[in-house]
Parts: sequence; structure tokens; C-alpha cells
Amino acid sequence: MRRAVPALALAALPVLAPSPAAADVPHVQRTQLQGAPGPSTKVMLSIFEAIDQIPVAAEHREGYSRTLYKHWNKGLDATDGCNTRKEVILTEAVEAPKVAASCALTGGSWLSKYDNIVVTDAARLDVDHFVPLAEVFDSEQTPWSPARREAYANDQDSPDTLIAVTAASNRSKADKDPAEWLPSDASYHCAYAATWVGTKLRWDLAADEAERQALLGLAEGCPATVVSYEPASA
Repeated sequence: MRRAVPALALAALPVLAPSPAAADVPHVQRTQLQGAPGPSTKVMLSIFEAIDQIPVAAEHREGYSRTLYKHWNKGLDATDGCNTRKEVILTEAVEAPKVAASCALTGGSWLSKYDNIVVTDAARLDVDHFVPLAEVFDSEQTPWSPARREAYANDQDSPDTLIAVTAASNRSKADKDPAEWLPSDASYHCAYAATWVGTKLRWDLAADEAERQALLGLAEGCPATVVSYEPASA
């Protein structure tokens, strides 16, 4: 189980402010893997190798509805009063907020990696599906079961599927892929590409040709970047 709710901390005054330049690192720190990967082990590939492993296929949006992907569910701890969205926000806090009844959050601070902004009001955050739900539907190679769709929509077993970011950046991104949208913080582009590719591989999703070319273009600027993922079990 990857996520754990952090300890409570003192409240901070609500404010949005630019942070220092974000480092060009993946969404979370990745660890080195010893030995060859097995069926349930983490896979580590160069970014070019990883992109080459994504199947290329045309997108298919017909029949899509956001309601096909049930979210947010009760999260990893069904007794804590926090759904998946709130658990992600708690886990990604740089400074933990106070948690009151019904998982009401006050104080705390977060770094929104899409736009390199420090947020000190949880109400200003969205929890984004790194590969948007509509893009997932477009990229399913065969139609997923409702259980698999719910598993993706609430995936906390990977550090990359869900990310807390400013509402403005999330809504700017919407359901766009890297051929159509990139984070405003250019220093995050290599990590963004690696996380996108790793999430597609984790969930066995395809990419269309424009998306593939966009990813290859990003990879040209960060050839040493490593993609790390573990295939989803759902």
C-alpha cells in the first residue's frame, strides 16, 4: 500500500505563491531496482525504450462518459472519513494540514508541479488523473471492465496516476495529451513525459501517432530520463 496519511500539523494562512524552480525529476523520487524485473516487480527503462513499448493506435472517443470511471471511492482507509481525492491531497502535502470531522482540511502547503506554485489552501487544489479519464477511454486497447476503470480512477498503488495540482492548471490541461498540452513549468517537462509514459505502460494503454511524436520530441531534451512503473494488477 503506497499512500499513508501524514501526521497533522499547524495550519497555514491561505495564499498562492510561485515556488523556486522545480527540479527536473519524476513525480516522486524513484529508487533503483536490483535484478531483473519479474511479473510483480518495478520495470525501469530509458525514456526512448519506454515510448517504443507503448502500442500505437487511433483514438476512439465514441461512447465515453466520465461516469464510466467511478470516483472518488473510500480510498485506502475506509474508516478515515477521507475519500481517494482527500487521501491524495494529504499524502502530497509538503506541510500537513489539520484534519477535522468529515476530512475537512485547514492549513498545510503543497507544490503544484504543473505550474510550480505553492498552495496553502486545499480548496485551491484539484486531484488530476495524470492520464485523463477521456484519454484512458480513447486508449483502452479492449474495453475495460467497470472494476478496472474504478481501479484506475482511484489508483493509489502507483505514485504517478493521481497528482494534486492547482485547479487552474488542471482545467487548462483538461483531457489533452502531450501533443496538445504541456505544463507551464518547462522544468517539469521531462518528468511529465516520463510519468505519462509510465502510466500508459502501467495500465497497458495505447498512444496515437501525434502523441507518440510529441513524447519522442520531449525525450530528445532529456535522453537520460528513466521511466519507472509497475504493471497494474486490476
